[in-house]
Amino acid sequence: MKVIRWLLGRLILLGNFVFSPRGIKRTAEQQQQIDEKAAKLALYQFEACPFCVKVRRAMKRQSVNIELRDAKSNAQHRQELETGGGKVKVPCLRIEDQQGVQWLYESSDIVTYLEKEFA
Repeated sequence: MKVIRWLLGRLILLGNFVFSPRGIKRTAEQQQQIDEKAAKLALYQFEACPFCVKVRRAMKRQSVNIELRDAKSNAQHRQELETGGGKVKVPCLRIEDQQGVQWLYESSDIVTYLEKEFA
């Protein structure tokens, strides 16, 4: 089962590489504003997780540079996710704003958030 999961993960990454989406073209000033807004976000993810790939593709389509945190291989990021979000489940978007820190799970919800905030 582990071999099948590993193989499927590699196929997902290959497909993502071959069929990578194009990003939005913005002026330098517009992109700087987007980058400043995105600096308050972090995506906890696993590299080969299909739902994480879905979110990373949405980030690429919106030309949003969000810090990626590997919750599988990095024990510190895994602990932050468990402590802050309450569970080790990916993808999870950490949103820091005036109200504090919010943890957004579910790939579809994250994609909707990205489209709303950065379109």
